[in-house]
Amino acid sequence: MAVHEKIRLFRKAKGLTLEEVAHQLDMSTNGYGDIERGVTDINLSRLEQIAGLFGMELSELMDLNEKNVFNFLGTENTGIGTQNHCTINQDLSELLQLKFQLEKQQLIIDQQTQEVIYLKEIIALMKKES
Repeated sequence: MAVHEKIRLFRKAKGLTLEEVAHQLDMSTNGYGDIERGVTDINLSRLEQIAGLFGMELSELMDLNEKNVFNFLGTENTGIGTQNHCTINQDLSELLQLKFQLEKQQLIIDQQTQEVIYLKEIIALMKKES
């Protein structure tokens, strides 16, 4: 997942609008939107600001994958102790469902490809016998 995709994912997961994040970063909405769309390259200081806005270290933002996105969104430090709960937003859930469906479809394609190979072998054997 590209950095700009992670940024968009976390903004939505935090329930923030594009305008709210742009305002907090002292940017225009279009300027911030270009970051989320991957149109604008992000400098290091801006990345640090964005990570801080989401309550994470820059290294965490850069190293995120589907597994630790779940961990990050599902853990909250309340001061009394850490409580686990599910706060995964619909976009992340849909993304993971689509990834699962893609993997499933790839398995079906692989199986069909193997069946075609077997059928070609059968046809070749039948042609030899005739």
